[in-house]
Formats: sequence, C-alpha cells, structure tokens
Amino acid sequence: MTTRWMVGAVLAAGLALGACADSGSTPPNGSGGSPVTASPSPDPASSSLSGPSGPGPTSPGGPSADPTAPTRPPSGGAAPSGTTTLRGTVQAGVEPNCLLLDGYLLVGGPRDVLAAGARVTVVGEVRPDLMTTCQQGTPFQVQSATRG
Repeated sequence: MTTRWMVGAVLAAGLALGACADSGSTPPNGSGGSPVTASPSPDPASSSLSGPSGPGPTSPGGPSADPTAPTRPPSGGAAPSGTTTLRGTVQAGVEPNCLLLDGYLLVGGPRDVLAAGARVTVVGEVRPDLMTTCQQGTPFQVQSATRG
C-alpha cells in the first residue's frame, strides 16, 4: 500500500512540474515576444488623480479643504513672487525646529531672532518648490530678519 501511495505522489509531482516547463508554444500574449507585465505609470505631475480620501490635516487656522494647501493662505490670496516682507508673530510648527509666520514656513534666517512668540519683520522669497520635513506652511526662504 505504501508503494502505491509513493508512486502516486511522484506521478502527481511530475505532472505538476511538467505543467510548468516550457513546451515551446507561443507566450500567452500571442505576439511571439516576451509577455508584457505592466505598462509604465503616468507622470504624477500630469496626473489628475485626487489625494487620499478622508479628513485633511488640521492647522491653527482651522481644517483645510486641500491637504496640499499651505497651513493658512496669505491674506492677499496668491503667493507673492520675488522679494517679500512679512511682519507678525512667529509660531512654532508641529515638527521640531519648524517656525511659521502668516502661513509661511520660515526657512533659514537667524534663529536668535526667529523664535516662537517673537514679533519680527522678515525679508525673503516664497519658495513653493522647496522640499521640507515640516509638513505645513509654504516655504519662505529668509534673507534677513529683525525683531520688532
């Protein structure tokens, strides 16, 4: 009885392995070439895919409808270009060493002047293309900063 069982197991294994062997037939795609596994993904910049569903991040200014939007948009609407002057009170961000002023993330500048709670005047340039780890605010490259 054990011999019959062993022979049956060997035959079943042989059939299974034989089914996986290349029989010289055309590939499943019928073209005679290598099968295509996937097409290239579209360029994410040109894609109109929406972000993840669910509630967006919350900011000191309240919930944001667009998770990619700055924490709080500048009071003038669109982000200014070129050299810009900002005045106000610096706020601490949610990440360590991240400072915000009027919805902008302050990048660079003198840290003895730029501290949470300080009233400052900052001159610099809006840099929406700049990557940061702070996860909030539109990056603002600080050129100079004074208290007051």
